[in-house]
Amino acid sequence: MKSLHTTARIPLAAYLSLAASTSLVGSYVGLSKILLLSFPVFLLAWLRFGFAAAMMAGWVKAPAGAPPLSPRTRGLLFLESFIGNFLFSICLLFGLQQCSAMAAGVIMAGIPAAVALLSALFLKERLRPQVLAGLVLGVAGIALVALERQGGAARSTPLGLGLVLAAVVCEGCYVVIGKRLTQDLAPRRISALINLWGLALVTPLGLWQALSFDFSAVPLPHWALLLFYAAAASMVTVVLWMRGLRAVPASQAGVFMVFLPVATALVGWAFLQEQLQLTQGLAYGLALSGVLLATWPERGERPTALVAPGQGNP
Repeated sequence: MKSLHTTARIPLAAYLSLAASTSLVGSYVGLSKILLLSFPVFLLAWLRFGFAAAMMAGWVKAPAGAPPLSPRTRGLLFLESFIGNFLFSICLLFGLQQCSAMAAGVIMAGIPAAVALLSALFLKERLRPQVLAGLVLGVAGIALVALERQGGAARSTPLGLGLVLAAVVCEGCYVVIGKRLTQDLAPRRISALINLWGLALVTPLGLWQALSFDFSAVPLPHWALLLFYAAAASMVTVVLWMRGLRAVPASQAGVFMVFLPVATALVGWAFLQEQLQLTQGLAYGLALSGVLLATWPERGERPTALVAPGQGNP
């Protein structure tokens, strides 16, 4: 006899959005090292936000009949941009100058654990014992990268590793704040508004570096890569992530961050001639095992249902 209880649908579209978003993030984390050969950090961030603002100009205006933004929503938009865009970009880009792409990828494998911890603190999502065990494994993976002195990690400094770790915390905050914002705003408008805040925050520093920069020295392929970076980092990944986050709890969404370090490592291997050493491979194994353990659903848990049609704007 069939159970009278209806099994919740698996939010396949949301899962695919989350996976695609983090894969793109991982790819541009590695490709950012190429751009840093041509652009200083603040100028690179300023150009990224500026190009993305032009691409998303039509997304800023509120849809017809939408209520004005509340002070709480405005504050969350600022924090989302300041922590998740501005501080994340600065910590990551400066960190990548002193850290190999593969080492950065291993450290950023700790993002799901950070998301789970921050979700428990601020969203009151339950932190299970297996999440704590996952945190321990993630820290062990980070420690191995910090101690490694061979191959790609030999080019990593403690400051570079620390800055990438700070970027992990910023990304965790970004997910938690984003979960709150998806209750009130459409993904595309969130993307456009937080990008405008990012542009405003970095403009003084970007202009300062632009005044003494020789734009004619930048190779044409790097300009094309910059356009991809702007579209991916400020536009596509944010929309995909916010769409997925509407239908999935923040702590559960964290599991999809596993695609980030994998994509970063592939870029480091394919484009930056970085080699994966044995110790780094072990570090990846520990960190990714921590990710899976921290976000694996409990026995008997049912998948979250898809957002019903008509809830929110596209």
